[in-house]
Amino acid sequence: MTPKKRWSELSKGRRGALMALGAVQIALQVAALRDISHRTPEHINGSKRWWVAASFLNFAGPIAWFLRGRKD
Repeated sequence: MTPKKRWSELSKGRRGALMALGAVQIALQVAALRDISHRTPEHINGSKRWWVAASFLNFAGPIAWFLRGRKD
């Protein structure tokens, strides 16, 4: 197993990529939470509480919300 690297040991490209992925994750979650909060229960597959909790599952939760959680 390779030893863990510190942030300062990563290349600028890796740091940039990690920051970009983090920004995308935050944007997806904010968008999902905003969308969940503005929908009535009749327009949601399942419960709002479940989808709010699921939105905290890295990329999978918000993407699942946009693909399966909304009734359009």
